[in-house]
Amino acid sequence: MNFQTLLFDVDDTLLDFQAAEDQALQRLFREKKVAWSPAIKAAYQQVNQQLWRDYELGKISRNEVTDTRFGKFFATLNQRVDSPKMDQQYRSYLAQGSQLLANSREIVADLAQKADLYIVTNGVSETQRNRLTKAGLLPYFKDIFVSEETGYQKPMKEFFDYVFQRIPNFKASETVIIGDSLTSDIQGGQGAGIATVWLNPEQQPLLPGITPTYEIRQLAELYQILGSDNPLANRKKSLATGQK
Repeated sequence: MNFQTLLFDVDDTLLDFQAAEDQALQRLFREKKVAWSPAIKAAYQQVNQQLWRDYELGKISRNEVTDTRFGKFFATLNQRVDSPKMDQQYRSYLAQGSQLLANSREIVADLAQKADLYIVTNGVSETQRNRLTKAGLLPYFKDIFVSEETGYQKPMKEFFDYVFQRIPNFKASETVIIGDSLTSDIQGGQGAGIATVWLNPEQQPLLPGITPTYEIRQLAELYQILGSDNPLANRKKSLATGQK
């Protein structure tokens, strides 16, 4: 293995956040008698994503994101809601969303036998832990680092300093972060002096000043970077040739 410490993002890296978000929002908006549509989803995401970007930049706190996002969104519909209460309800629905991305559980289960795996995620601790537990991923990780608990968030160097201090025998040269976000995972890893793997299934363009060490389109491509055999690929090959 070229790396012994693997730091994994959660949303859209291991778990399908888009599916979980859609499920939670549809349920929530139905209760508020707001018809679900692509336009409504896009309008909410515009508000929500801007707040999370401000959080990543350290402009606002996590609580400001979660406590105001629904109030700001419903204001665009000329409606007033109890934003913190609505967010609590949304997060309870979101916590039930444990849809896995492709064969992420099989990959994590295999890599956990070869290296030390850790979760590094921005977001709400209870929600993320519930989703990882429900997805059956939690046992494969040595520890979980959530921005809410650390007091810092990706891409802040302080977040990574916090993580590194709590990993036994940490070596930056043997550590890599795997994630889908250029501004959170890749910029954060770059600033912290570790290798980065950008999971980019849609082949999005790079952003100025952010250069991942590696780029992949699906998680299974990680094996080549790690210098390890992919047992899942070998299994498919054996099945295709009729071997057992």
